[in-house]
Amino acid sequence: MATEEGVVLTVEKDGRAGTARVRTVRSSACESCSSKDSCRMGEGGMEMEVEAINTAHAKPGDRVLLRIKTGSFVKAAFLLYLFPVLCMVAGAFLGQHIAGIKGSDPSVMAAIMAFSAFGVAFFIIRMMDRLLAHNTNYKPEIIKIRWSEPLPPDASGEEPH
Repeated sequence: MATEEGVVLTVEKDGRAGTARVRTVRSSACESCSSKDSCRMGEGGMEMEVEAINTAHAKPGDRVLLRIKTGSFVKAAFLLYLFPVLCMVAGAFLGQHIAGIKGSDPSVMAAIMAFSAFGVAFFIIRMMDRLLAHNTNYKPEIIKIRWSEPLPPDASGEEPH
C-alpha cells in the first residue's frame, strides 16, 4: 500500500462517500497512477491536486493520509510500462514471421509490425484509462485525518470574495 500526505482543498458529495480535492506533492508513484490525468499540477511542478475518495469525511484544511492500493498500483504500472514493450516485441516477431511467408525483407516487416503494435498498445491503454477512471479501486482514498487547521483563503485557488 502506497501512502502520501496532503491537504484537503474542497469536498464534494457525490454518492455514499463523496470525493475531495487534495493538494499533495508529486512523487514517482504518480507516474503509473490511472488518475494522473485528472491531477492538476501546481505552479512549482512538484505540488499537485488529486481527486480522492473521502471515506474519512475530511473537511477543507484537514491534513490527511492518502492510500493507493498496491495491487491497483502494480496493474497500472504494468499497463503503462510493460504492455507497450511486450506488444512491440510481439509485433516484431509477427513481422518476421509474415516476411518469411511473403518473401519480403524481415527487418522492414518486423519494424513496421513492431511500431504498428506499439501504436495499438497506446490505443488499448487509452481505452483502459477511460474504463478504469470510474473504478474506485484505482483512485486514491483518504484513510486518515492527521490534523485539522483552517485553510487560508487563497490556498483553494479561489479568489477571495
